[in-house]
Amino acid sequence: MSGNRSPFSDPAAVSAYVRETPRKVPGLADLHKMAALLLAEQAPGAADVLVVGAGGGLEIRAMAETRPHWRFTGVDPSPAMLDIARQTTSPCAERTDLIHGTVVDAPAGPFDGAVCLLTLHFLDWDERLETLREIHRRLKPDGVFVAAHHTEIGGQAHLWLGRSATFAAGANSEPGQAAASAKAMAERLPLLSPHQEEACFQDAGFKQPNLFYAALSFRGWVMTA
Repeated sequence: MSGNRSPFSDPAAVSAYVRETPRKVPGLADLHKMAALLLAEQAPGAADVLVVGAGGGLEIRAMAETRPHWRFTGVDPSPAMLDIARQTTSPCAERTDLIHGTVVDAPAGPFDGAVCLLTLHFLDWDERLETLREIHRRLKPDGVFVAAHHTEIGGQAHLWLGRSATFAAGANSEPGQAAASAKAMAERLPLLSPHQEEACFQDAGFKQPNLFYAALSFRGWVMTA
């Protein structure tokens, strides 16, 4: 696993994750609703859903609330984040399996659908491609995959990450602080352009990646296996 995930071994960062993430990601609750809607197009009834980067458990809880017949398998490399996920998903614990590891440690499936939210931006091209291939391998034919994360927009990573940092800071935002945060993210995250993102999805075997979510530096795609 990449060293870029080291913040998720920091107890302070982990404990704040569930509280702060909805503030930092524009429309996160609606992103979760849209992900469930898109997955349900191929799995309107009972379904098995793979959640990659499931630490925190927010997307599992949100989807479980609207889809009572879905079962979830979540995988995450951070034990501390999985502890948070277990608390978050306690209302749907009987329908949720949480596994310590990466996607290669997930069951073979096949799954009806998969999501990977706010995770792929930590991975360089090779790690990302291998992760996507492993997700694809675990999906049923035409199973739906939804991904959303930071992306490099128009070759202006610092500008758009700065806007996201300003949004996250809210009314107390200070330009210098947002710029410093954006610089740190740009140096830490191996971001891809939207064109590179779609090429990576297709190289992994996915068909017709379509953009459905755009919010400052975040982008989200839906595609089929």
